[in-house]
Amino acid sequence: MSFTLLKTIVLLSISNLFMLFAWYGHLKNLSSKPWIIAALISWGIALIEYLFQVPANRIGFTQFNLAQLKILQEVITLVIFVPFAIFYMQQPLKWDYLWAGFCILGAVYFIFRT
Repeated sequence: MSFTLLKTIVLLSISNLFMLFAWYGHLKNLSSKPWIIAALISWGIALIEYLFQVPANRIGFTQFNLAQLKILQEVITLVIFVPFAIFYMQQPLKWDYLWAGFCILGAVYFIFRT
């Protein structure tokens, strides 16, 4: 695995974790607050997310094309989303996560083949 790929994956993973909390964490933690409060807090979290996402894409774009970066992000999203949904949001484990993973693997194949 190249150092560029590793740095891209690590930064995108951190970015994605922050984004999950920005998009969905308020559903668990701020449900009793007005939506504007949740939106402002989510925007603050999203700012932190962008501080990892922008460098990740800049670094990754030196080795990968735009479509490859996007599919890499989708793989990371699914890998991080499933534990987030199950352990943090306490959602049930579903077979659909596995099927979605197979679909993403198909996308990885088609985008990364040469």
